[in-house]
Amino acid sequence: MSKSIKLLLYVILLLLLIVGQAQSFSNLVASSAAKGTVVETMNAGGYTYLCVEGNGQKTWAAVRETPVKVGEEVEVVEGAVMQNFTSKSLGRTFDSIIFSNGVVKL
Repeated sequence: MSKSIKLLLYVILLLLLIVGQAQSFSNLVASSAAKGTVVETMNAGGYTYLCVEGNGQKTWAAVRETPVKVGEEVEVVEGAVMQNFTSKSLGRTFDSIIFSNGVVKL
């Protein structure tokens, strides 16, 4: 097999590996930000944890400590999703939570 064919095969293999990793990473990133009404919020360990209800669905998010009140309309900026996350400072486990760079008040 010639060197150029081997090089081409290595490049194709490398690209396939990169695409596979990108698809795996995309499963960790929230596909869309949560948008709705804050129904629960608390601060702990430098983070604000908030539960946003929109479209009949509740979504938990964690952002750097931010003043947010129950009843406010917000949109959570996209972020990494963690399953079965336990907050030691709250002594609570979240089935699913988005770790976001912030929220936008609407």
